[in-house]
Amino acid sequence: MDHKIDGQTLSRSDLVALLKSAAGADLVLETCILDEADLSNLDLNGLKFERCSFKGTDFTGAQLDDTRFTGCRGAMANFTAARLDTSTWRSSDLNNARFTGASLSEAVFTGCKLTGADFSRSRHVGTRFVETTLASARLAGFSFRKQTLETVDFSHADLAGCDFRDAVLDNCSLRDSHQVDARFEGADLRGADLGGLRLNDARRFKGATISRAQAGALLAELGLKVI
Repeated sequence: MDHKIDGQTLSRSDLVALLKSAAGADLVLETCILDEADLSNLDLNGLKFERCSFKGTDFTGAQLDDTRFTGCRGAMANFTAARLDTSTWRSSDLNNARFTGASLSEAVFTGCKLTGADFSRSRHVGTRFVETTLASARLAGFSFRKQTLETVDFSHADLAGCDFRDAVLDNCSLRDSHQVDARFEGADLRGADLGGLRLNDARRFKGATISRAQAGALLAELGLKVI
């Protein structure tokens, strides 16, 4: 049975009291405001956040396994070293949020805004992004191997060392992203925007599949026309 809290502004002590009063029931926070609250190191496993605001909130070291975030606003939130395994994120604004060193295994982000988010040194086995904006995000070392990525915007993102081997990028953007040491062998990039790619960068895509139009754009860098 859910224990629902609706429309309240909550501090750390308020939330701790609510967790105790829930007495084993699933706690649901709906349209609650937790902006800039210190929620570091709390056990929030399984909590459900629905249309809540946690802008600038500190979740450092918090336990958030199997937590659900739906329609939330969490710009600049800090999830450094938090445990977010099997968490689910839908239609949430997390621009410039920090996930540095967080555990995100099997987490799923759908329809989210993560512009400028920092995923440096995170653990991300099975982490998935669907219809999500990751423009200018820090994703160095992420593995997307064998995933089908749908409508994901990686423009201007740091993708250094990322693994896209055997991945399918459908309606995705890699425009002007940083791809040093990224791997694309076996990837299907025909549905990807490769804008900003230079011919001397093409070696990174060895073994990937691109369209004739994309190949023509590369050759146009040399002033050649593909007919």
